[in-house]
Amino acid sequence: MATIASGALVNLEELVPSSQHFKHGISLRVTGKLQDYDVETAVAVIVDRNASLKVDTQHLNISLRIGSTFQFIGELLLEPDNEAILKARVGRNMDGIDLNLYRQSLQLLRDFQAGR
Repeated sequence: MATIASGALVNLEELVPSSQHFKHGISLRVTGKLQDYDVETAVAVIVDRNASLKVDTQHLNISLRIGSTFQFIGELLLEPDNEAILKARVGRNMDGIDLNLYRQSLQLLRDFQAGR
């Protein structure tokens, strides 16, 4: 039986072509505010600070509300023009989370893991 990856925690700002996480098929966990959602294509756009990411939500049974904060786990697909879209397999509403504290805790986790 194949093992499903848990999804590496990344900030949207880190998803640039030079990043170690910017690879086709890599499993990621991303968090951001829902900026746009196209019902016909089931493609959402989440944003955090100055970065954005398209998320394919066609396999999710989740109520999406513009302006709410969501976390998605899925695989990153890179299109020929180097545009990224996350094919989500898990999605959850994260309203109430302080994104600044979330980013700080993610950095502390990375610092701790680097020291081990």
